[in-house]
Amino acid sequence: MRTTGRLFGLIAVFFALIAVIYWFLAKEPAGTAALVFTGALGFLVAFYLLFTAKRVEPLPEDDEEGDIAEGAGVQGFYSPHSWWPLPVALGAATIALALAFVMWWLIVVGVVLTMVSAAGLVFEYYRGEFSRQ
Repeated sequence: MRTTGRLFGLIAVFFALIAVIYWFLAKEPAGTAALVFTGALGFLVAFYLLFTAKRVEPLPEDDEEGDIAEGAGVQGFYSPHSWWPLPVALGAATIALALAFVMWWLIVVGVVLTMVSAAGLVFEYYRGEFSRQ
């Protein structure tokens, strides 16, 4: 986790430096803002990873003398298939189109669709044969 945090720290420094150079050469605010925010996001991830690395045991990838086999085992649970991302995306697209065409009633429909489908995505494995009874 420390290695990944340092990598994101380098990304943050790189984009901050590029943003300063870009501002002096191009004087264009949109691109400069994009570069600044990219650096800020890199800093955000680096801060989280380095802050968390102090509280957890070192991971196998943090050991410079480590082998690939040390990282073997269960890495987590990943859903093999799910239809729920489709209605979540449909709801988000509905909100975006409603904002573009200023249709407030359609924003409400999109928000409701997004919230219901996001709840379905989150609680997908708490129904049917996977539910606790």
